[in-house]
Amino acid sequence: MTDTPLLEVRGLNKSFGPVQVLRDVDFSAYAGQVTALVGDNGAGKSTLVKCLGGIYSIDSGEYLFDGKPVSVHGPRDAAALGVEIVYQDLALCDNLDIVQNMFLGREIKSGIVLDDITMEQKAAETLAGLSVRTVKSVRQHVSSLSGGQRQTVAIAKAVLWNNRLVVLDEPTAALGVAQTAQVLELVRRLADNGLAVVLISHNMNDVFAVADRIAALFLGQMCAQVSATDVTHSQVVELITAGRSGDLGLRQNGATV
Repeated sequence: MTDTPLLEVRGLNKSFGPVQVLRDVDFSAYAGQVTALVGDNGAGKSTLVKCLGGIYSIDSGEYLFDGKPVSVHGPRDAAALGVEIVYQDLALCDNLDIVQNMFLGREIKSGIVLDDITMEQKAAETLAGLSVRTVKSVRQHVSSLSGGQRQTVAIAKAVLWNNRLVVLDEPTAALGVAQTAQVLELVRRLADNGLAVVLISHNMNDVFAVADRIAALFLGQMCAQVSATDVTHSQVVELITAGRSGDLGLRQNGATV
């Protein structure tokens, strides 16, 4: 792993009207690592992710990619950098098959005709490259897939376009034990393949199963960014619920220890 984060924000602030949702947030994600972003409901996780993905503009702060300052004014700017977000609702179309979903809005054409053969090959290659074995055919309709398979397709769609950083929003929510294990294995494989992965999760077992680093938000402030091996489950829970745990977290003046 390089010492330089692939993605880094410094002193990020974001308000909606009089309500400041993010305050002086520092956050970084590294290639080849899973960074778990944790926090209670309302801590600012979704807002931070939408700032990273260009959905929301930041009020102030720095956005760096590959160590260089960049301007992200919309989702296209983020996508051009290689930042892709897989939201909890997955945004898949049940009436389309896997290939059609993976290329929706980005179809490959040969002249004016859709190049179905190339798209099918690329979809199959992407799934094979991720060692996905739970999907029998890329021509299956999404409506026939299980929750774990749907999540797999959404993740494969995100990495199809040579993206460098993938944000996964609660990828194991509402999944059974076996499906959760399959998705977590895929999350780990993404990082092992060199991608930077940001995992949003409320499930501490999932976090400690795959995360290299943990970033904890509390009431719109980043209270800690630590190696997953340097903290315990209970410490992370304390950071989430109180903003500090022992020597970790926010001081009384709001500064990060």
